[in-house]
Formats: sequence, structure tokens, C-alpha cells
Amino acid sequence: MFPQIIDTRPLRRAVDDGLNWVVRNWGDGFEAAAYPLLMLLKAIEDLLVATPWWVVIVVLTGIAWLASRRWQLPALVLTALLFLGVMDLWKDAMTTLALMLAATITAIVLSIPLGVWMSRSMSVRRAITPLLDLMQTLPSFVYLIPAVMVFGPGKIPALLATIVYAAPPLVRLTDLGLRTVDPAVMEASRAFGASPAQRLVKVQIPLALPTILAGINQTTMMALSMVVIASMIGAGGLGYQVLQGIGRLEVSRGLFAGLGIVALAIVFDRIAQAFGRQLQDRIGLLEAR
Repeated sequence: MFPQIIDTRPLRRAVDDGLNWVVRNWGDGFEAAAYPLLMLLKAIEDLLVATPWWVVIVVLTGIAWLASRRWQLPALVLTALLFLGVMDLWKDAMTTLALMLAATITAIVLSIPLGVWMSRSMSVRRAITPLLDLMQTLPSFVYLIPAVMVFGPGKIPALLATIVYAAPPLVRLTDLGLRTVDPAVMEASRAFGASPAQRLVKVQIPLALPTILAGINQTTMMALSMVVIASMIGAGGLGYQVLQGIGRLEVSRGLFAGLGIVALAIVFDRIAQAFGRQLQDRIGLLEAR
């Protein structure tokens, strides 16, 4: 055994006491700050659950057609969505979809400005990169503990945990896409008298859109990968069906719920990839169609 050089028990007690102090004194403030996220999640979930199933299928299949202009992708989306309905997973799938959409929307709002800031400042990049590394590598159960202590079991800690886990790829890819824009293009825009804001909005962001869209795709997939863990603290949805399958040793329940998560992932991954290829075609980044 490694020799005990210091006694870590006082340090652990200090961490626990500090978190308890935060919960007692700032718990209500944190709940008030997170209330808009809860309202966003509830609004999306209520809309998806109240919308007739065939409307959701028509909308997503139409989006797939607009993204690809080919029949294969809409057929794949239609098959995946019909699978959710036939397996009696539709309502749970809509709950999971609401969590994913709320987490992805919040991550987009927070991550893209942060990625822009990183791309324009080396010192900001040096400061934020270790934090992103921590967010991506720290086991999600670790930050679920303080989230549950502050907010209690429910949808808010599940949503916050999903955002923390899913946001870093979009920050990194936004930063990467903006920094890798052709310097000659940037110099030409500067020579024509464009301001920094005009160069960012009219040159950098349009050219970096495929990379940013890839980041959104990664964020969406990572948000879906959190649904089982999030269901442990009250998120519900398909992840809860997986947990019930584990707890009751019902292989079929866990298997079909897991396949439902895969079906949702395939739908949004293929649609995002199709839109990315479409953007690349429009700005001439593909050598051949």
C-alpha cells in the first residue's frame, strides 16, 4: 500500500461542509437561476407529447428530405420513427427528445460565443481548454452529486448534467473552425475595409459553418448518450426504460429501449451530416459531388 503521508479526512470534510454551506445559503438562488431551463424543457416536452405522432413523423421526414434531396434518408428516418411507435416507445422517446433538444439548444447558446471568444484570444483559450478537458473526462456521476444536492432529484440536475457533458465538443469545434479559415481570405476582407465584427459575421462564421455544424452534431449525440444516466435522477424517457429493464432483469425492455435511443441518434446524426454536406457544397469546400 502507498504510505499515508497526510490525513485526507479533514480535506474531505471541508469539501462536504463547503458544499452543504452552498446548498443552505445559495440553493434557492441556484434554483431560481435554473428555472428558465426547466421551463424550456417543459415547453418542448409538452409540445412534443401533445403533437400527434404522424405530424412529428411528417415534419422529421420532411426535414430529412430537405437535407438530402434523396429518398434514402427520409426512408431511414421514417423507419426509425415507426419503430419507436410500433414498440410502444413513442411517449418515452418524446421525453428523451425534449431533454436532448433543450440541452442542445442551451449548449449552442453558450458554446458558440465561448468558441468565438477562444478563437480571438490565446489567453482565453489557454484558460478554458483545461476546463473543457475536465468537463469531458470527469465521470458524470461526480458532478451529479452536487447537482442533486443543490436541486434535488428531478429534471433540472439531469438537464444541467447533460449540458455539462455535451457542450465541450461544440466549443472546441467552433474555435477550430474559426481559427482554420484561410488567412488569405481574412486578409482580403481586411483589405476591403471590413471591421472585425463584419469579418466574423460575414466571412469566418459562414466558412466555419460545416465545422460548427459538426460540433452541433457531436453535442446532440453526446446529449443522447446521457439519457440513461440522467434517468437515474428523474429525467425519465427511454433511459428510465433501460433502468427498469436492468432492475427487473427484463432483457426485452432494456433492449428495445436501447434500440429506441439508437434510432433517435441515427435520425439526428444523419440529418445533421446531410445538412453539413449541403453547406460544404454551397461554399465550395467539396472537390467533387
